[in-house]
Amino acid sequence: MSEKIDLPKTIPIFPLPKAVLLPRSRLPLHIFEPRYLAMIEDCLKTPHRLIGMLQPTGNDGRLHSIGCAGKLTQFSETEDGRYMVTLAGISRYRIGDEIEGFAPYRRFNVRWDGFEKDRRVPEKDEKFDRDGFFNLLGKFLEGEGLSTDWEPLQQADNELLINSLSMMLDFDLEDKQALLEAPSLQTSRETLTTLFEFSLRGGSDDEVLQ
Repeated sequence: MSEKIDLPKTIPIFPLPKAVLLPRSRLPLHIFEPRYLAMIEDCLKTPHRLIGMLQPTGNDGRLHSIGCAGKLTQFSETEDGRYMVTLAGISRYRIGDEIEGFAPYRRFNVRWDGFEKDRRVPEKDEKFDRDGFFNLLGKFLEGEGLSTDWEPLQQADNELLINSLSMMLDFDLEDKQALLEAPSLQTSRETLTTLFEFSLRGGSDDEVLQ
């Protein structure tokens, strides 16, 4: 079952390229910049403990309009003052106006409407061919020179598998954003499949050989 939580109108934003969080998934973070250390400390004082992950569009301070908020569920401090935290994905959101103030980190008004299913039960993908998907995934990882522990992936349910791969694999920023904004689990799986096939073609736009 999904967690019941009061969603605030304003949340702190952690802009980080290629770091996306998805609903019902977990994202570990290593926090060391002073402004984000302050963000974590302020977040711990709120009843909801939400932080919004959001990708920048480039190096000019502009941000994508859609991100995902996570609840700070794990927190530890290292001897040299850094924080190791884990965010549990709650819901995607769309940013509105930026809040001006004295906080060293950025805060935005956000809208949660349109993402109601993020806070419901896990999604299903009735058309998911797991054997075919794992075969393609294996070829992709081999082509990228990557290895993995297959047992946890094979034991994961469909949503956890797709979300974990979407978050962990090193795709381009815009590809990561497409996975984040996918309207359904089936769309996410189809997007991943396309990215795998594109990589195996060496980045060519030619048709995939069947």
